[in-house]
Amino acid sequence: MTLPIGREDQFVGVIDLLTEKAWIWDDSGDPLKYEIKDVPADMVADVKAWREKLIDQVADQDDDVMERYLEGEEPTIEEIKRCLRKGTINMDFFPTFCGSSFKNKGVQLVLDGVIDYLPNPTEVKPQPEVDLEGNATGDFARVDPDYPLRALVFKIMDDRFGALNFVRVYSGRLKKGDTMLNTYTGKNERVGRMVEMHADDRTEIETAQAGDIVALIGLKNVQTGHTLCDPDKPATLEPMVFPDPVISIAISPKDKGSNEKMGVALGKMVQEDPSFRVETDEESGETIIKGMGELHLDIKVDILKRTHGVEVNVGKPQVAYRETITQRIEDSYTHKKQSGGSGQYAKIDYIIEPGEPGSGFQFESTVTGGNVPREYWPAVEKGFKASVDKGVLAGFPCLDFKVNLTDGAFHAVDSSSIAFEIAARAAYRQSIPKAGPQLLEPIMKVDVFSPEANVGDVIGDLNRRRGMIKSQDAGITGVRIKADVPLSDMFGYIGDLRTMTSGRGQFSMEFSHYMPCPRNVADEVIKEVNERNKAKNK
Repeated sequence: MTLPIGREDQFVGVIDLLTEKAWIWDDSGDPLKYEIKDVPADMVADVKAWREKLIDQVADQDDDVMERYLEGEEPTIEEIKRCLRKGTINMDFFPTFCGSSFKNKGVQLVLDGVIDYLPNPTEVKPQPEVDLEGNATGDFARVDPDYPLRALVFKIMDDRFGALNFVRVYSGRLKKGDTMLNTYTGKNERVGRMVEMHADDRTEIETAQAGDIVALIGLKNVQTGHTLCDPDKPATLEPMVFPDPVISIAISPKDKGSNEKMGVALGKMVQEDPSFRVETDEESGETIIKGMGELHLDIKVDILKRTHGVEVNVGKPQVAYRETITQRIEDSYTHKKQSGGSGQYAKIDYIIEPGEPGSGFQFESTVTGGNVPREYWPAVEKGFKASVDKGVLAGFPCLDFKVNLTDGAFHAVDSSSIAFEIAARAAYRQSIPKAGPQLLEPIMKVDVFSPEANVGDVIGDLNRRRGMIKSQDAGITGVRIKADVPLSDMFGYIGDLRTMTSGRGQFSMEFSHYMPCPRNVADEVIKEVNERNKAKNK
């Protein structure tokens, strides 16, 4: 849609291919200080060539326009825009703009493109509605002020006036004083104050309707991704999915007096960001923060300092390893305890076997003949389920295995749910070490951009980090490399990448899946965990 005038620090503006006009900004950084001029003489040929490509691509959307274009008649700007909008909504192509956010150059054309080409809510295929249990109701979500209220909380921000709950109203109307149902908690929420936000400015409003984005103040039990709806006609909007954190660090306030202040600040930050978690280590009492990557946690520590005024000491990053098993095992465990009065007795026979990746913990009972009465089965499941949080190799949660309770025995007087739960916990500790336990490590989907001259160095470095290269795509300004790399080998990567590429390389990464650790890495991790535990216990 646009061509850059100049590159990198010589970038001064863009050429709009539709109007064939140059937008040129000064260096003040003020996006409103620009001039619209004719295309520079040295770019006229480029603009002509790229404009032809643009029209070739979009004329397909309208037979009439295409026919006239083939006969040599150029479409009008309105016709090109109509074809662009149609193709964008059908996702046949994606209009692409260039600019610089650093100096605010090119912003206007992007915003105009949003208005001209992106669909409004009535042009999107309506989604089926689901009830509170997740079953389709047979109705569809409609963008209509006269339809029952449906609104999604998509962001929570803490400011000096309290928590601002940013809400998108998908259908219906919302009035100050209204009562809404939060389908996640099952509790009603009342609209106290409603404001319309313009950057830092806010305007108090009394009503909002389908299509509006507003901030609600004073909601009590609301988090990002919750649906607010009409209490008489409930429905749940598709929630946001937040992956589990893959990295953690221990933090502590630099001065003892800031402990409470840090706790309050972390509570607010957790509310704002569902992919950020805070835990207290039961053994050491340390505060552990968990997130999606090194940068994520760096930013959180920075927010603690700048926004909340809490200086913290930061520990070494820890990777969220997991454990699993590799072998099927049949085993039995008997729990007996006799110490005056009624005793405890429970015997269980069971099979433990590996599950499919991503299946988590599964339990079933195939006991027949009443050897383990049905009322004790949930206690056995509870005992195993409570144990999976602590693996036998290094204490990491154990994933993807199945327990089948096959037989057992009970005592009419001494057996109880507690006895069977204790038996299951002990059975886990007894059998998992025999089932070929294995350490799993998080693998990250890494997307690296590198100048062409540095591609060899970047790929070599990713290979040294045990990365598996998935693809390389050459572009005009460089090469995009996609790879799967273990998280443990990605610490400090941004510094190394910038060194290799003279500061021009960029990368992004997100969690992909868990994979078995190589033996040498697993041994090193287990040794490190054992040493850390010894240091804590001293």
